[in-house]
Amino acid sequence: MRLHALNPRVYLHVHYRMASSTAAPKTRHVLPIEPSTLPRGFVATGVYSGIKKNASMLDLGLVLSTAPISQTSSAACFTRNAFKAAPVTVSADVLEKSAGRARAIVVNSGCANAVTGKQGVSDAWAMCRATDALLKSEDASTLVMSTGVIGQNLPIARILAGIESAASSFGSSPEHWERVARAFMTTDTFPKIRARSFHLGGPSPVRILGIDKGAGMIHPNMGPAPAMLPLHATLLGLIATDARVSPRSLQSALTYAVDRSFNSISVDGDMSTNDTIIALANGEAGGVEVDEHDTPREYELFRTELTNFAIELAQLVVRDGEGATKFVTIAVNGAASYADAHRVASTVSTSALVKTALFGEDANWGRILAALGRVPLSASVDPTRVSVSFLPRDGTSPLELLVQGEPQRVDEERAKTIIQNEDVEISIELGMGSEEARYWTCDFSHEYVTINGSYRS
Repeated sequence: MRLHALNPRVYLHVHYRMASSTAAPKTRHVLPIEPSTLPRGFVATGVYSGIKKNASMLDLGLVLSTAPISQTSSAACFTRNAFKAAPVTVSADVLEKSAGRARAIVVNSGCANAVTGKQGVSDAWAMCRATDALLKSEDASTLVMSTGVIGQNLPIARILAGIESAASSFGSSPEHWERVARAFMTTDTFPKIRARSFHLGGPSPVRILGIDKGAGMIHPNMGPAPAMLPLHATLLGLIATDARVSPRSLQSALTYAVDRSFNSISVDGDMSTNDTIIALANGEAGGVEVDEHDTPREYELFRTELTNFAIELAQLVVRDGEGATKFVTIAVNGAASYADAHRVASTVSTSALVKTALFGEDANWGRILAALGRVPLSASVDPTRVSVSFLPRDGTSPLELLVQGEPQRVDEERAKTIIQNEDVEISIELGMGSEEARYWTCDFSHEYVTINGSYRS
């Protein structure tokens, strides 16, 4: 977890190239939210409750669906880290008890409430009950998320007072949603929020809004609550839509989307105890209910829109990676299965040698093959079928590095020019089948070491 307020970043003044000296400001990724894209039937707010030392930094966010509970569906994917934080276990319990009918989210930043024992679980439930009271609900209807330093207890009295006081500040404007996004932030350098609308065949457009956070400890591996096996990054996210979706289909669509988005990003290869992505769908757009069995066409449309939207949100996390100067796409093609392609892309994305070479703008492509060669797959890699290329951003022809196992005569100047760009794409062809996967990662810079070497100082 990252706690920006209590652990400010420290920058070294040295003579080597620092990430901040050449990279464009990351705040350019902040885009205005059009009111016409905001999902109907939700209210939101972000407040300061006293978790963080700096009172100008919001640390408590709430989102409520004003639609009836019988109309609102909820779903979530949680970290598979063995040390699941209290809010993870409590939210999974709420989802089960409500049969996917929760209709509120409360999130705090500044304290992860992870590895906090029985007290942590009690505090997470207290946050849920306090938010349920705003809904005037006697049933468990609130999902909870936390992010910050691991191993510290929440200042629960301050948080409960903050939830109570937030009742007077709810609204549905872009500014209200932005306050929620800011309440998510720890070492993030900008609030990550997107909204859009699309059609599912009904008379009214469906609207969807997403917020996420994360900059470090990012290598998620999340799944639905029943799959609580061993758990992955301090990555939190919420997706709110006014689409009418059944609880079971919202969960299956979210699981599919998360696997191809949030489970396909990496900043540093470290999985968190708190990773959570929550979706609420309150049906205020009307139209036919989306269900994978009863309305398969509408379900496929919804799942595709949700997946593309989740990919955009997930990529914002990588672009805000701690100390990152590069946004890197690892495209793996020709795999025997999606799982194999995903595993290769993940391994290359987390290779420290690959990531440092990218920071140094050194086209040391042998490191890509070294990472690929150690991945356990369903069938052994045949090196004579493997090809690797750099894909230029200007649309010119790929720079082939390896073709069916044969090294190519590489134009080093062109290779350097390609990887000097902020956006870099590496293509890997395995020659084993027809499946493919994408992963998004960043480089390792001196600044990343500085941030994390002095994180608690």
